Amino acid sequence: MGSSTIQDPYGYCKELEGEDASTDEILRCVTNILARDAGSLQYSRTVLVVFSASLVFFMQAGFAMVCAGAVRKKNVQNTMLKNLLDACGAAIAFFTVGYAFAYGGSKPESSEKTFIGTQNFFLLDEEDYAFFLFQYAFSAASATIVAGTLAERCQMAAYLCYSIMLTGWVYPVIAHSIWSPNGFLSAHSIDPLWGVGMIDFAGSGVVHVTGGTTALFATVILGPRRGRFHDDTGRRLETPREFPGHSMALQMLGTFILWFGWYGFNCGSALLSDNIYGSDVAALAGVNTTLAAGSAGIVALFLNLFALERYTGEPYFDLKYAMNGVLCGLVSVTAGCGVLEPWAAVVIGSIAGVLYILGTRGLVALRLDDAVDAIPVHMVNGIWGTLAVGFFASPRQLLKVYGRDDHPGLFYTWRDGNSDALLLGTQCVGILFILGWVFVIMFPFFIWLDWKGWFRSDALEEIVGLDTSYHGGLALMSDGDEINPEYISAYRQKKQEKQDGLRRRKGGPQSDTTRETGGFEEDHDVDHDVDEEQNDP
Repeated sequence: MGSSTIQDPYGYCKELEGEDASTDEILRCVTNILARDAGSLQYSRTVLVVFSASLVFFMQAGFAMVCAGAVRKKNVQNTMLKNLLDACGAAIAFFTVGYAFAYGGSKPESSEKTFIGTQNFFLLDEEDYAFFLFQYAFSAASATIVAGTLAERCQMAAYLCYSIMLTGWVYPVIAHSIWSPNGFLSAHSIDPLWGVGMIDFAGSGVVHVTGGTTALFATVILGPRRGRFHDDTGRRLETPREFPGHSMALQMLGTFILWFGWYGFNCGSALLSDNIYGSDVAALAGVNTTLAAGSAGIVALFLNLFALERYTGEPYFDLKYAMNGVLCGLVSVTAGCGVLEPWAAVVIGSIAGVLYILGTRGLVALRLDDAVDAIPVHMVNGIWGTLAVGFFASPRQLLKVYGRDDHPGLFYTWRDGNSDALLLGTQCVGILFILGWVFVIMFPFFIWLDWKGWFRSDALEEIVGLDTSYHGGLALMSDGDEINPEYISAYRQKKQEKQDGLRRRKGGPQSDTTRETGGFEEDHDVDHDVDEEQNDP
């Protein structure tokens, strides 16, 4: 019989050892059973945390599919490689220093507040590898948020540099401040800020506001894609030009993968503590995740339908709004999924759908180019989700998760006849800290990359497509992506001239083709290839 089926260890041991058994023998039997129970629980926790980490990591595939479907065909390979580089760069950065800065040397029993961790670099002396794997997947998710925003115009080297900076330094400091027991905002501290601490159950603030804010600062410095808000002569377009993605099917696949992975994101966070209510909290988190996503998707779809009917008279169901609405609901409920009642998740998700409509239109009004709407999805709704905890956190669920219920959400305090806004105030402080920290580090970093000329791709490379300029060969183009053969010729000639310049500096001979024709014979071949490709049914 397994120890997990023993409901009465004392009675079981008394029967097993016999009526004549001594007290020491019975106690030894009970101790062994309880030890096996503890070992079994630890094993189950480790396996479930690793599985949850796998689900969160699988979200990288979702991000990749969303980004690949949202860009034009001439940039698909480049966009997907950048998503892969996020996972690779985050693995090295978080292994070397990121994890140590975030959680190294944590002292749960101490009220000491620290800025960063100072131990466990390169995972030295770290024994909980499941916890590391789970947190690494979170850091990689935060970095990947930016990939879609910068799609079709960002250099490869700059992207890898940014990914390492975010996961190795910016994200770990935020994670330490909010999730480490020694962080100054942590609700897990024995002496939390204002007696309550910032509650971010699974990362609306730590992961999504961090990634979304980074995306905002990056696109401000990087600028929009060519032709998005200005014509070829640089004149401002009254109506911004839309660049529809080449595959709605890939975007839908990515959305479902992200929704699926989000259960690891939210439910898995309930497994990190030794709380006896962990299984109940995990189940509640799953329910709230589902309800918020569903309500946000419906609200975003039909609100956009209503807006189109009012302003254009030609309403239609825009699948993009439904998909991004779902993602907004998932982001918004992440901060409070373990401390909210299900009805509150529906309300939060519905408001998230409205905020997405306002956010995506606001970006266009500000002339900020976000290829996948990562800023309204992750930044705007990450902020909303973090604030929502201050309004809707249930005292009953707070008691289960944090062991205290003296400072619940503002609506519950109004119900009880007072106006205790300490939790809401703490959430605001946490949001301001995240925004400020990302601004102080990443905004100058992006300015430096741009000053060095490492940030934005060359204009000609952007026109012919980053797949052509970075990955060799001509890009596969859809009907709306035709590239003037003259641009291809100019790009290949420029590339040939650059190669000849390198040969001259190294003392090597120029190519025969270049000496005889200056590169134009090869350009003629490219023109012929492009014509054939565009005429190919």
